[in-house]
Amino acid sequence: MWLGIDIGTGGSRALLVDRAGRVVAAHTVAHEEMAQLQPLWAEQRPENWWEAAVAAIQGVLAQAGVAGSEIQGIGLSGQMHGLVILDDANQVIRPSLIWCDQRSQAQVDWVNQTVGKAKVLACIANPVLTGFTLPKLLWVRDNEPLLYERIRKMLLPKDYVRFRLTGEFATEVSDASGTALFDVVNRRWSFELADAVGVDRAFLPACYESSEITGRITPEVAARTGLSAGTPVVGGGGDQAASAVGNGIVAPGIVSCTLGTSGVVFAHMDQVQYDPAGRVHTFCHAVKGKWHVMGVTQGAGLSLQWFRNQLAPGTPYDDLMAEAATAPAGSQGLYWLPYLMGERTPHLDATARGGWIGLTNSHRRADLIRALIEGISYSQKDCLDIVEALGVQVASVRASGGGAKSPLWRQILADVFSKPVETLESQEGSALGAALLAMVGTGAYSDVPEVCGAVILENARVEAEPDAAAVYASGHRVYQALYPALKSALG
Repeated sequence: MWLGIDIGTGGSRALLVDRAGRVVAAHTVAHEEMAQLQPLWAEQRPENWWEAAVAAIQGVLAQAGVAGSEIQGIGLSGQMHGLVILDDANQVIRPSLIWCDQRSQAQVDWVNQTVGKAKVLACIANPVLTGFTLPKLLWVRDNEPLLYERIRKMLLPKDYVRFRLTGEFATEVSDASGTALFDVVNRRWSFELADAVGVDRAFLPACYESSEITGRITPEVAARTGLSAGTPVVGGGGDQAASAVGNGIVAPGIVSCTLGTSGVVFAHMDQVQYDPAGRVHTFCHAVKGKWHVMGVTQGAGLSLQWFRNQLAPGTPYDDLMAEAATAPAGSQGLYWLPYLMGERTPHLDATARGGWIGLTNSHRRADLIRALIEGISYSQKDCLDIVEALGVQVASVRASGGGAKSPLWRQILADVFSKPVETLESQEGSALGAALLAMVGTGAYSDVPEVCGAVILENARVEAEPDAAAVYASGHRVYQALYPALKSALG
């Protein structure tokens, strides 16, 4: 059997698969809520990820009734962009600034002024954004200099867990691509950019392809988790690349839409292409020698979570979706801007703000909920449009993540995209992708496309409904006009 471990925002999930790629057992342990000490700040404790990962491993082994000696390999996945910094005793120096933290605009501006936007693009094939790891590191340098002086190593969230599992400082190409310190074209660290901004090269861990073995379980970890010492741990992938493997997005023609805390439209590329305006990210894929392009909505599932926590506490998400289904397509002219944590695609604006536009006395709560789902879907449509403009052919979209469990949301996506939306027999995404990468790395399959072709199966497909698609085509044009109008008014 093979083990995939996903270090998400909300929790750590461990998943076991057999040689046929079938899920044998899965166990999730929740993380502490992210701390938001100021608006647009977001932090989590890496030590909490580790404790949750240990508990998830113990839980999945117990659930499956298997011994650690039966696990042939382990793959890791996790939330991207988070900054974990360690001192010379390998202790965490401060809580991690995670993917949705937006405090580092001043550092982004400094990089662009010091290095130049064109030079940055030449070094890493992407612009520097507040969500990426480098500006977070520079924020610590500028605002917590005594802590910065203690740094000896910088890791990403899943790679901190790798370090605790194996004792190795390592990452892999897909996750490293989101640091703003990685030469995506040549699949190696951009020492040129690191030197230009004054980041010590020694901070950066060794970097591997996603299916390469990066280390092995230590005896101490074996004693604690039930795993066997010496079990190989492969590179794995950032959550989106690993999810793409789990969804079979490893060849041209099929695009994925993952609706988690954030929302991501993801497309495979055989050759590097990037948007000159930087509205979408071009990163290394978890498939060796391949790349991917993705657009990101910061506040996808986060918007629904915010609504439930603040306006419908304790209400099950299924009940909210059932209520939304009673509202008509277009929500009677009500629009939701999902910019609760700024926005990436297409606006690259850390200061963007969310809200409902078009409220009237006739609107019901059902309209508010449906408008929220539609607004997130419009933002994902923005991502898809840019991906297609790069020349990526899109025959259908595979939906995954928590949002894709809703039949209503899948239908709205199909109508907004005006494309078929598919789901797969397994909705595991990132954890499954990590396990499949472990299968490749330990020789069970020759490469990632082979394992995906063998184990990933479609189970449902919805087509766009012409009347609703027409409503949403018009609504999307209105939606696209709202951000620039409000930006002009609010500054």
